[in-house]
Amino acid sequence: MAVPKKARERMEKLRGLLAHHAHQYYTLDAPELSDSAYDALYRELSELEERYPELVSADSVTKRIVGAVQPFLKKVRHTIPQWSFADAFSEEEVRAFDERVRKLTGTIPSYDLELKIDGLKIVFTYEKGVLVLAATRGDGVVGEDVTHNVRTIREIPEHLTRSIDIIAEGEVYLSRSGFAKLNQLREKQGEPLFANPRNAAAGSIRQLDPSIAAARPLGAFFYDVARTSEKVPSTQSEELAYLKELGLPVNPEHRHVNSLEEVFAYWGTWKGSPSLRSGSSTPREKVDYQIDGVVLKVESQQAQQTLGYTGKAPRFALAYKFPPEQVQTILEDITLQVGRTGKLTPVAHLKPVEVAGTVVARATLHNEDFIKEKDIRVGDTVILQKAGDIIPEIVSVIKELRPKSAKAWKFPTHSPLCGGDGSIERVPGEAAHRCKVAGSFEQQARKLIHFAGKSALDIEGMGRETVRLLMEHNLISDFDGMFELTKDELLTLEGFEELKAQNLLNGIKAARNVSLDRLIIGLGIPHVGAETAFLIAAHFQMLTQLQKASEESLSNIDGIGPIIGRSAAEWFRDANNRALLMRLQKHVKIKKVVAPAKGPLTGQTVVITGTLPTLSREEAEAHVRRAGGKATSSVSAKTSFVVAGGNPGSKLAVAKRLGVPVITEAEFLKKL
Repeated sequence: MAVPKKARERMEKLRGLLAHHAHQYYTLDAPELSDSAYDALYRELSELEERYPELVSADSVTKRIVGAVQPFLKKVRHTIPQWSFADAFSEEEVRAFDERVRKLTGTIPSYDLELKIDGLKIVFTYEKGVLVLAATRGDGVVGEDVTHNVRTIREIPEHLTRSIDIIAEGEVYLSRSGFAKLNQLREKQGEPLFANPRNAAAGSIRQLDPSIAAARPLGAFFYDVARTSEKVPSTQSEELAYLKELGLPVNPEHRHVNSLEEVFAYWGTWKGSPSLRSGSSTPREKVDYQIDGVVLKVESQQAQQTLGYTGKAPRFALAYKFPPEQVQTILEDITLQVGRTGKLTPVAHLKPVEVAGTVVARATLHNEDFIKEKDIRVGDTVILQKAGDIIPEIVSVIKELRPKSAKAWKFPTHSPLCGGDGSIERVPGEAAHRCKVAGSFEQQARKLIHFAGKSALDIEGMGRETVRLLMEHNLISDFDGMFELTKDELLTLEGFEELKAQNLLNGIKAARNVSLDRLIIGLGIPHVGAETAFLIAAHFQMLTQLQKASEESLSNIDGIGPIIGRSAAEWFRDANNRALLMRLQKHVKIKKVVAPAKGPLTGQTVVITGTLPTLSREEAEAHVRRAGGKATSSVSAKTSFVVAGGNPGSKLAVAKRLGVPVITEAEFLKKL
């Protein structure tokens, strides 16, 4: 179908107009249109490009690059080593930094103060004024080539105002308003929410498909010249002006100061008040990007060269971080988690609350003395903050809001997390408690691996090594902890980037809907396997009924017997297990299991062996049970038939020796 001339002309005008206003707004900081007017024009162009894809232009502000998705993110070696800033959280640390600068340079320094944008650092390379490479910082030596995504960011120019060679550094961020809209859209679409703008920006830039980054409101600020073919400016303030002169977006919120008193005043202005404040908004809340501190940079380039670098950070700069955001929430329970050495740590289970941009549902309570010192009780309203904007911690208790039902917590003398009889002892001379029997970490790890395994909840991405890694970092200690993991927590782990973290969270989300028999399997009740779990689930149908079941009623189920009945009854009577189930039920929706009155395999015993073409062994055995049959693991004369796949092993030989029929997966599915 021919493109109407009117539409073609309209698209050409919109592209030119939007390119002009994007430059005015993002580069020159001199907008000529309101945000709403610009957005309306942008939407119109997007809709026209979707309707007439043959007219999509590579230089369109909606999509700077159009092409095939790269098969992987190419790794690139930085020509200039990349560093991160050292952090300071107090005036004393800033004064100590200033004293070191004075001592090493022999001068009284002045500083350029810049807002620390909470985004993703990108290293930009321009050759003869043309953008040729954008790479993440990575480990400082090797980063990722993300040029295909960076080209979609409107304010990052393809061409500089002069034909020069330059390597410049900057920060890519997601606007706070855009972050809110993005999460609203994801919620409507049933997708997991991003934890904070920084993660959303990083995830957008690290995608393979540039259309994802193009669809998100990403922005950028340049702040440093690593190398240039022209003369390097003599001060940091002049360096920012130089970047702006080249057409690169520079944050206008920076200031030259000559004293530490001016540093503290500027920092205080942007810090604002704690989140529990009331009243008018602060400058920090008025800007549409997330900041977490102020960066001090020695003004003189000569002094910067004299100061040089440590192994990790420049000696001429310091990130003066804002204090952690504080919120209030309810402490609903206290449980224990076990470490690799057997050390036990109390964990607060909280009413979920957002703090510093992340939803938090738990926090470490360190040890018994910490709980006693702060007089923390179950049911209390507590003040929560993030230490270093990463680790949630309880600061204090609002005792005025303490309910009459609040319960003091005592360190238990026994725990199912420990091996042997579960005994706990306090380490002599320390505040720590530990299991008396060694090896409890591995014991609990095996339980969690089984819970997440294919025969139970089948959580994609929650394999053996991942479970152990999460336990080692005190992120999970029991079944319910898996459902409280956040993307922020996962991204702190070695080997976890945006895609891997999101895939694991997707797997956890899928596991929130679980049938009762699979949940019973996952609980790891002694003597209860897949077949008996199905019989128990089909008999009681609801977890609430199962929890009330007596040993006699369990034992009388056909196919159960007294040993399994006693084991299951004891497990459900245990107070710790009942508390665990209460926590679990906040996270999972349990589906009923109904045994067929009569199915195609009623009265038949089936063995699955080998690798089937389309079904896992667990799925095939579940089909057997739902069809009224019994799935067993060993072949005997009573076996009705064997379903064999690739590499069937000795079971096939036993079946042939006993004359038991052997069929394929296709024949098995026909029987169903």
